[in-house]
Formats: sequence, C-alpha cells, structure tokens
Amino acid sequence: MSKIKSYLIAFLSIGSLLFSCKQSPPPELPNEGEKGDLYFSGYYFNYKDRPTPVGPGPNRFLGTAENVWVDSTGNLHLRIAKKNNLWYCSEIISTREFGYGTYVFTCLTDIRNFDRKTVFGFFTWDDYSFQEQANSEVDIEFSKWNVAGDTDLVNYAVQPVIFSNPTPYLERSNKPPIPTSYISKPMTHMMKWTPNEIIWESYEGENYPGVNKVASWRFDTTNIARKKIEGSRVSDSIIIPAPSDSTNLRFNFWLLNGSAPDNGLNHEIVIKNFKYTPL
Repeated sequence: MSKIKSYLIAFLSIGSLLFSCKQSPPPELPNEGEKGDLYFSGYYFNYKDRPTPVGPGPNRFLGTAENVWVDSTGNLHLRIAKKNNLWYCSEIISTREFGYGTYVFTCLTDIRNFDRKTVFGFFTWDDYSFQEQANSEVDIEFSKWNVAGDTDLVNYAVQPVIFSNPTPYLERSNKPPIPTSYISKPMTHMMKWTPNEIIWESYEGENYPGVNKVASWRFDTTNIARKKIEGSRVSDSIIIPAPSDSTNLRFNFWLLNGSAPDNGLNHEIVIKNFKYTPL
C-alpha cells in the first residue's frame, strides 16, 4: 500500500474518532484573583476530568497532578497512563481567552517511538463557535495516526479537516517530512494565526526563531471554504476560522478510538517555553 493511501486511510479513521477577538499579553505573574488547577508559562489552566469516555477518542481523562503537572524547572508534563485497569489521558484548558497571534512552544521529548495510537495536541478551541467558526480550531499535533511505520510525526492543521465528512479536506492539513534526527531531539514549533493566513514553522532546538528551520507551511484565504460536519450538525462554510472572547488554548495527550497502546506502556510528553504574542 502506498504511503499516500495509508495517510488517506488514517485520515478517514480519525474523522470518526474526533469530537475534535479580545486578547491580552502574557502576564509575568498571575493577576490577583485569577486561578486555575495548574500554572504554566504565565497562564492558568484547568484540568479536563472525565471518568467516563468523551472526545477526543473517546477517552477517559484524569484531572489530577498524576497525569498533568509542572515540574520545578517550569516544564509541562502530560501522561497517558493505566490506572485501576483503565487507560486515562490528559488535557488542560486555559482559563483565559486566546485568539489571533503567534503561539510558540518547545517539545523536549523524543516522540519517534510513541505508540501509533497516541496523539499530542496543541490547539485553540471554542465550545460556542461551531456554527459560524467550526469551533475556532487551529492545531499542531504529533501522531502516527494509527500507521505504525509513519515517520512524518508532526501535523499542521486548520479545522474543519474531516470529522463526519465522507472524505477528508486534505488541503487543510500538512505533514512535513521532518528527518527523524530532528524529531529525536528538542524542537520548537510556531503557529501564527491571523484573519488572512495561518503560518506554521518548526525549528531545531529550543529557540524561536531558531537557526535551522526544518519545516513550514502556509494556509491562506485562497483556499476553498469548507463545512464542518459533526453528526447531524453542519457548520457554515469556513476558510480561516476566527476566534471570539470564549476561545481558549488547550494541550492534550490522548489515544485514537480510546484503544490501549499496542505496547501496553504509559507515555509521557514534556513541553517547555510556551509563549503567546497577541496580534
């Protein structure tokens, strides 16, 4: 089977699995009265805590410091782990709104040997903008998307991509061919979200902009408007989704179809140096 065909099958399978403005600058310290479950890189986040399966996946999400925590150096840890014979994933949701601007984070983890069913997501989301803005979702994801031999592990995407659509909108997602020699080491990733274009870039090392840009992609208003189809719901046609004052930022680490990893092992990913600069 060709690699392109494998990706198409993977995209189609993902579609049935996902249930996947005002800004303010990052504060040096939390504002008085602001609170959340976890403080990372100048922002508070709340845990997603779901003892019964929900999207994405569907999966169970453990909303405690067992699965998500910030260590003494300020790095964020997210786990997929087995507890009481059940698999639990992790997700955190910003307490403040995010929108147009530049998003940068560094991944410290070698993701080459992650199970084919694991997905790390860094993305914007809005529970209230499905109809007009397809949930205002822009993504950077790390996954093999159920293709065990896949080596193109970084995915840039702007929703809607697939969900319940009969075929994926392939032009709304890009998997750049990044050599595994870079994937095995710390890499810094950027996405810049504006009304007229979205730009993604990935760099070797822990700096932005780094000396060695190993991948990039641009999506703009010359693309086709698409509708997000989710069950019986159909959104308006979207090219570049817009944020609103209820759009937040999320990090998650989850399992395709809620299935246990093939190797039966817990997985952990470590994120460093998140930064947001409003437009």
